[in-house]
Amino acid sequence: MADLQTLEIPIKGMDCAECTQHVQHAIEKLPGVQSVNVFLGAEKAVVRLDPAQVDMLAIRAAVRGAGYDVPASDSPKVDPVSMGDASTRSAQDFNRRLTLLLISVFAIILSVVIFGEGLGWFDFLNDLIPFPLGVVFVIAGGYPVFRNVIRATLNRQVISHTLMTVGVIAALAVGQWVTAALVVVFMRIGDYVENFTTESARRAVKELTTLAPQTARVEREGVEVEVPVSEVRIGEAVIVRPGERIAVDGEVISGQATIDQSAITGESMPVEAASGTHVFAATIAKLGSLRIRAERIGADTTFGRVIKMVEEAEAHRADVQRIADQFSAWYLPVVAGIAGLTFLFTRNPLSTAAVLLVACSCSFALATPVAMLASVGASAKRGLLIKGGKYLESLARADVLLVDKTGTLTLGQPQITDVVPLNELSRTDLLGLAASAERYSEHPLAEAVRVLAREENAALVEPEKFEAIPGQGVQAIINNQTIRIGNRRMVPSAASLPIAAELEAQGKTLLFMERNHELVGILAAADTLRPEVPNALAEVRSLGIRHIELLTGDNERTASALAEKLGVSCRANLLPEHKINVVKEYQAKGHTVVMIGDGVNDAPALAQADVGIAMGTAGTDVAIEAAHIALMREDWNLVPDVLKIAKRTMNVVKMNLAFTTLYNLVGLSLAAMGFLPPVLAAAAQSLPDIGIMGNSARLLKQK
Repeated sequence: MADLQTLEIPIKGMDCAECTQHVQHAIEKLPGVQSVNVFLGAEKAVVRLDPAQVDMLAIRAAVRGAGYDVPASDSPKVDPVSMGDASTRSAQDFNRRLTLLLISVFAIILSVVIFGEGLGWFDFLNDLIPFPLGVVFVIAGGYPVFRNVIRATLNRQVISHTLMTVGVIAALAVGQWVTAALVVVFMRIGDYVENFTTESARRAVKELTTLAPQTARVEREGVEVEVPVSEVRIGEAVIVRPGERIAVDGEVISGQATIDQSAITGESMPVEAASGTHVFAATIAKLGSLRIRAERIGADTTFGRVIKMVEEAEAHRADVQRIADQFSAWYLPVVAGIAGLTFLFTRNPLSTAAVLLVACSCSFALATPVAMLASVGASAKRGLLIKGGKYLESLARADVLLVDKTGTLTLGQPQITDVVPLNELSRTDLLGLAASAERYSEHPLAEAVRVLAREENAALVEPEKFEAIPGQGVQAIINNQTIRIGNRRMVPSAASLPIAAELEAQGKTLLFMERNHELVGILAAADTLRPEVPNALAEVRSLGIRHIELLTGDNERTASALAEKLGVSCRANLLPEHKINVVKEYQAKGHTVVMIGDGVNDAPALAQADVGIAMGTAGTDVAIEAAHIALMREDWNLVPDVLKIAKRTMNVVKMNLAFTTLYNLVGLSLAAMGFLPPVLAAAAQSLPDIGIMGNSARLLKQK
């Protein structure tokens, strides 16, 4: 089998979903191309191909043949320190440009209505200037549009401007060159509006990418050298001075600084970093300086992976977007049919031309992706990584919420509250053996055991053998003794102990320890509920979630105590595979299920859910990959926030689709009945894009 490669190719000139389809079809026809994904928001194509059969020259030629362009380079240089107010400046610039655009367009339309049609100026110009010269004006002004139409026709494609070009030809055929020229003017205005509409939606994504540092200061042979980020090597020492962006993911070797992590987590409160702290690319050292050992660079950093997922989020299209795309595909033939019927019944070529001119298929194609792009990009800047419109749509109609306990509802930092030695083992010896057995476990309870052992100066021993048993506990060999420490499933002999029942009745989680298959002790731990959880769950209920259920591997008593406190139902003693079954159970009943977990042990259930939300995933590979939505900081207030974003986004999408459908129906009807002159029809076709742009722009400003 041939060695396949994956290339990311920048594409310029795309302004709607129809454009992405043209590019995709052009590339996938090439021999050796295995798959193609084209992204409107990121302006790129991701192509999997056999390099022995196809190269960049062939791809560039195919893209250009479809009417678009592959630039030689698409990596603008950005000052990594001066981007602090980029979002604010861009939002202000957006508002100004939007206002000017709306005023300009409506001023042009008003002028056309009053001075052109009303005072007969068009007829005067048509008689004053010779027709051949008028045709020259039309061709010169419309050349870029006509060229794209000819290219599309040669590729057997029908685009929105195809019908308008036919309308121009119809106007020329009846000697109305002024009408044809004005149609060309409005075609060009429409192009600008479509480009501006799409660019407005891309803005949030592009502002995110501008935060990526371009250079790094590294220490080589005792000398500090500034190099492009791509040239930093793993393991090198990266120097960060006060006010600079950190260029890599890595561990602080020396120094101390206050870090602004808002680019990753969306949280404005800074954190303190010192030796041993893990820091992330694109965050800012506000105070102090650091030396960092580079562990991840460029696209492999947490921020780089966030950007990539945001850029490619549109690959996960919402069902409503697929419907809109399918509608766009057959809309133009339907309009052509209406135009044919208009001419058949009225014999009026200008009315027929008006039908062709008023049709706006791009508005249907833009209605969904523009809103989705705006929401996904704006959310990423707040620490909400949403992987596609599909998940926003599912989240907006979700009615069941399943929640993991440890690390999700609770802080995941339990403390050992009770140490109960059995069989004449001392407290210190019990803690020493337990901490030694748990030495390499990553479970929060294991860390609680190690913390208490250090505080009480218990002696730790290097385990000779260590094994983690998912959903149960750990087993280790220490001084030729087999130590097992875990829950009841691992140590069944503890089931009948009265002290265990008493501790569990207090809502505590128990760890039972065996030495050579003999029960020698019990450790009880209590976790702390996140303080914002009760209010967040109340808000979630108000947003349409009818059933909330706690899923945990803890025992029934501990789970019930917490569930009762929160007013939710619960299921306890669950292994990871059991959580998947619970998700499937609700899905089989027709529910739309949201699962919230920490993204590690819960990864399978997160993937199975209609929407999997991982909590506090900054720097966590498994969480970011497994979940459909990743909350980059541990804050339960983000859960109702993302629900609100989903509902607001879908409301905007529905408004966009309803508006453009109604607008086109009215326009086609007026044009077919002869009430809408060709000039006004051409002007009218660009207005739905302005409406969609203005409506979707609201999503760029999330509260």
